[in-house]
Amino acid sequence: MLAFANKHRASEQLNLSCSTLKKYRLAGDWIEGIHWVRINSRCVRYNLELIQDWLHNRDNPKAHMRAIEVYRQGLLSYPKKQRARK
Repeated sequence: MLAFANKHRASEQLNLSCSTLKKYRLAGDWIEGIHWVRINSRCVRYNLELIQDWLHNRDNPKAHMRAIEVYRQGLLSYPKKQRARK
């Protein structure tokens, strides 16, 4: 199950400070809607699985992009490919 977490839980799970989470988010290292989501003006949630993958693949962006694509394909809103008719 995909887990989105508040900054305190994300900080604990990822072993990063809350200020480091904010730094990566504001610097654009993490993509809004992928690595983190804004619930409202004061509420942000972090995608723990994708951030963990980003941490492991910082030196291999292609590998991380594959993880992002797998994440997107798992979303209910992801467009399904049309099957070829015979």
